[in-house]
Amino acid sequence: MALTAGIVGLPNVGKSTLFNAITNSQVLAENYPFATIQPNVGVVEVPDKRMDDFVNMFHPRKTIYTTFEFTDIAGLVKGASKGEGLGNQFLANIRQTDAIVHVVRCFDDDNIEHVEGSVDPVRDIDEINMELCLADLDTVQNRIGKVAKKAQTKDKEAMKEMNSLTRFKEALEQGKPVRLLDLDEDDRLNLKNYGLLTGKPVIYVANMSDEEIGDPASNKYYQAVKAFADKEGSSCIAICAKMEEELSGLDKDEKKAFLDDLGIEQSGLDQIIQAAYHLLGLRTFFTVGEPECRAWTFHEGMKAPQCAGIIHSDFERGFIKAEVYSYEDLMEYGSEQALKEHGKLRVEGKDYLMQDGDVVFFRFNV
Repeated sequence: MALTAGIVGLPNVGKSTLFNAITNSQVLAENYPFATIQPNVGVVEVPDKRMDDFVNMFHPRKTIYTTFEFTDIAGLVKGASKGEGLGNQFLANIRQTDAIVHVVRCFDDDNIEHVEGSVDPVRDIDEINMELCLADLDTVQNRIGKVAKKAQTKDKEAMKEMNSLTRFKEALEQGKPVRLLDLDEDDRLNLKNYGLLTGKPVIYVANMSDEEIGDPASNKYYQAVKAFADKEGSSCIAICAKMEEELSGLDKDEKKAFLDDLGIEQSGLDQIIQAAYHLLGLRTFFTVGEPECRAWTFHEGMKAPQCAGIIHSDFERGFIKAEVYSYEDLMEYGSEQALKEHGKLRVEGKDYLMQDGDVVFFRFNV
């Protein structure tokens, strides 16, 4: 289930430094089978304390966390929507991603020139949003040219599509991303078909100095980005990209000690990974035991047979039942045997909706 978030931003905002941290944290090839990792793609583990608890309990010979992909998008300049700079590459790359991680500069440094001559993160956000809106407007107008005549003949499907296109066009002309519209089912279907850039969910990343990362709220730039994100219902995460790059070279114990010294519970990169994962409606189920503890990614709303198919298509095709218990129950009772004794091990059928944190053993027959 290779979903990916694209990292975007203006030049000199810390985007490349953040991506360096991601690639330094990249999972080993043997833990990410059947994939060729492209130069501008970083595949990272999704941090999950539950997996650490499973490992401590089962002492498996092999441990595999679930993963998430980040794509480093070519830098953006004004006019990208018209092909200026690397605009065409920027738009093509971002179109292939599922979500956007928008890095904005929230630090002052006379030695690092800002492309606009001054630090103003909200202005920078508006600049990129406008380029995406203009690109989407071209897409929508082209589609209107193909659908309008058919809609005039009272074709029902064409009329529905025109309604969506008209709404999208009006919003984009005002510089408003379509993700901020109150979308109905038809709108969402059309949005998916068009691949509109401003329809993708966004996480804003405020990149600040290492002196301020311990208390982000004291940074006026961060406060401005946070207010902007809150207004549109998006997440805002404070990081120090330079520090994240340094942390990426440490092992887990060293990393924890470093963060503890700073009074920080979780690295910015780990926060971004988890936020992107959940933003896309992704959840995790587990298979555990002495041979292997493994986390598996599924979409919220998937049923047991579909999740079985994530492991192997034969599991879905020959699905019989799923033996399930929750992570929370295992931590409370201390062992699988105790779960059975207290009736916490359930047998679920084909209609069972999988839950985040389910530990499962699938029974099948092909």
